[in-house]
Amino acid sequence: MAESKDRESNRLSARMGRYAKVGTNMGGIAAKVAGARLFGMELDNAKNAAELAAALGGLKGPLMKVAQLLSTIPDVLPPEYTTELAKLQANAPPMGWAFVKRRMRAELGADWQGRFAEFGKEPAAAASLGQVHRATGHDGRVLACKLQYPDMASAVEADLKQLQMLFSLHRRMSPAIDTREIAKEISARVREELDYAREAGHIAVYQEILGDFDRIRVPEVIEDLSTKRLLTMGWLTGKPLLDYKDCSQDERNLLARTMFHAWWHPFSHFGVIHGDPHLGNYTVFEHEGEPAGINLLDYGCIRIFPEAFVEGVVELYRGLLEEDNDRVVAAYERWGFKDLKKEVIEILNIWARFIYGPLLSDRVRSIADGVSAAEYGRKEAFRVHSALKELGPLTVPQEFVFMDRAAIGLGGVFLHLRAELNFFQLFNEQIDGFDAAIVRKRQDDVLTAAGLAGASHAA
Repeated sequence: MAESKDRESNRLSARMGRYAKVGTNMGGIAAKVAGARLFGMELDNAKNAAELAAALGGLKGPLMKVAQLLSTIPDVLPPEYTTELAKLQANAPPMGWAFVKRRMRAELGADWQGRFAEFGKEPAAAASLGQVHRATGHDGRVLACKLQYPDMASAVEADLKQLQMLFSLHRRMSPAIDTREIAKEISARVREELDYAREAGHIAVYQEILGDFDRIRVPEVIEDLSTKRLLTMGWLTGKPLLDYKDCSQDERNLLARTMFHAWWHPFSHFGVIHGDPHLGNYTVFEHEGEPAGINLLDYGCIRIFPEAFVEGVVELYRGLLEEDNDRVVAAYERWGFKDLKKEVIEILNIWARFIYGPLLSDRVRSIADGVSAAEYGRKEAFRVHSALKELGPLTVPQEFVFMDRAAIGLGGVFLHLRAELNFFQLFNEQIDGFDAAIVRKRQDDVLTAAGLAGASHAA
């Protein structure tokens, strides 16, 4: 017990020691970059990336979440770095039982154990900012108690300083993308994830938006057992999505259609997206032994957009569909891209046609449409990267970051499921009769009802 307590109490100081290692490593890489540019030498990015990942790998906290996020955004880091960072796991070492008891007492008071009929000593799952314990309420209901690790606010701020160091390093590497707005966006979203009361509000938003769709389950928040650092919800039983990748085409398509609705309906009707669509945030529930729908599990990273941004997404789609260049340019400008020269527009269109590609043809198809999953998007990313290197760094608007990442993440889910659907038809059903003013009204209403009035992110 004493050994466990000591290990837990030393976690923050151990983290600080590892930061020093990361800082030294990054400093060394930065020096190599500066020297290479001065003397015209070639850098061994693969070796530097492996060194950096080795240092980062010891942190396993918020920075891991950021690092994995960066690995999904084209050209934020050199490809060798992306490959290494993508390998890192977000799972933090679990808190021991003695420490869990202290944390629970801090959140619910000295008699916290009396609030539950049963509380699992071992965590059922671990994540970057907290861990989940399975519990049972006095009414017999099975509960998921998400308890935040200690000292997370200070750890996040320290991690975000490391992020700034990563971006500072990137700016010395002749980047194609200017990362300043990206850094601002990531920092804001990671800080939001610390507030479990806000996450409870996000859950209420999704219950309102998706409550009538029986193929999607959103957990119920137990308010009297929740705080800003503890989120207690009803337990949603399900199996990992990848357990169904060898099911029949019809079953895989049903899951993919459900995922499409779970993501695009909130965005197109309310200006809200689930900004972290990786496979661990969904499970599949069954009915009579067959897959019946999707459990949405994590609501820390929800992005709320101004209606003008949503309108830009719809207008860009319609501009590409109708080959209306003026409409396309107006959409980019609505998003916040500035000083758009003809060459830059052509480059943006390469990426836009890739992202929107499955939605532009009225036929049943797979997401990759004949391209191998491993190669999907690589050609387009290379063309965009090469062209932007010639023209100088492009500043990506803040709101674009999670939209782009989430769209790619969702596409990855469809690739894993090998779904074959008419994505054109599914998307057009969602944007039929689109009206930005109505989206704003719906968003205001649903945020107010969830106690998040004023949470809409300004453009």
